[in-house]
Amino acid sequence: MTITRRAMLGGTLGLVAGGLTGCATAEASGSLISVGFAQTGAESTWRAANTASLRKALSRRNGFELMFIDSQGRQENEIAAVRSFVTRGVDVIVLAPMVEGGWRDVLEEARQAHIPVVLEDRGIDASGSSLYVSRVGDDFRHEGALAAEWVVATSDPATRIVELLGTTGSSAALERSAGFDEVIAGHGFTVLDAQDAGFTRAGGKEVMAAFLQKHGDDIQLLFAQNDDMGLGAIQAIRAAGLEPGHDIRIVTIDGTRDALVELIAGRLNHVVQCNPMLGPQVASVVRAVHSGKPLKREYIATDRVFDARAAKEVLATWPY
Repeated sequence: MTITRRAMLGGTLGLVAGGLTGCATAEASGSLISVGFAQTGAESTWRAANTASLRKALSRRNGFELMFIDSQGRQENEIAAVRSFVTRGVDVIVLAPMVEGGWRDVLEEARQAHIPVVLEDRGIDASGSSLYVSRVGDDFRHEGALAAEWVVATSDPATRIVELLGTTGSSAALERSAGFDEVIAGHGFTVLDAQDAGFTRAGGKEVMAAFLQKHGDDIQLLFAQNDDMGLGAIQAIRAAGLEPGHDIRIVTIDGTRDALVELIAGRLNHVVQCNPMLGPQVASVVRAVHSGKPLKREYIATDRVFDARAAKEVLATWPY
């Protein structure tokens, strides 16, 4: 069948640049930049690495006074966090938006308070596009396309696919779907099912178990929009008496250490990186906006793909 799922926003591929030079004495001189960082939560290994990267880069040692709020997977908590940063009068707000929509009112409040907003990781929809100064993140559409290119290159056109989707309404889920769909369209693949599994390992296990009950041996390939969902799916596949990576081939996105281990073991077949180590670039952008320097609209991290051989080469020193 021809894939007719939604087509969404694209990404602009660029290069992460910038650094943290000249900030070692900021604390001593009393010129700390106050930053409020609203994080989506701690739903995945990727998210934990992302939070750690920003905490390190936005530390007092590097010239920042960081106020961090974990929004625990709830947009209303993120909105409340941003409002609290406005009330406190921080210099810059960093927001990792959980979903694309629903940000206009609170970002307008930040603008009225003359507090610039930097988006980190995910993006927001066009209604709020004038209310932030820059975004630091990954090219989600390109990641979905890379996963699909592997599917096209290694699969019979009659292959039957299921998909574990990320959080409904998030730019990561929307754009990965769009990139994947664009590449596989017209090749004859059948997508049997696609469902939100929340970017979590538990969600991946639960939804994959439901797919197996519903579709059984018809499933030949799984596309999981992040590693954690794919790792949960491995558990469900093994519980069903099947061999992940063989009976059902699996491609995931993130490139976490746990996924690379499973790739080497043959239980995953292909992994696309989504770089979570965005802290240094975010710090550079925050410093630039605070000092009035010009910025690009987006700073996009460089990602790569992994097979088992590539995973073996980097595993010993892989940072997340």
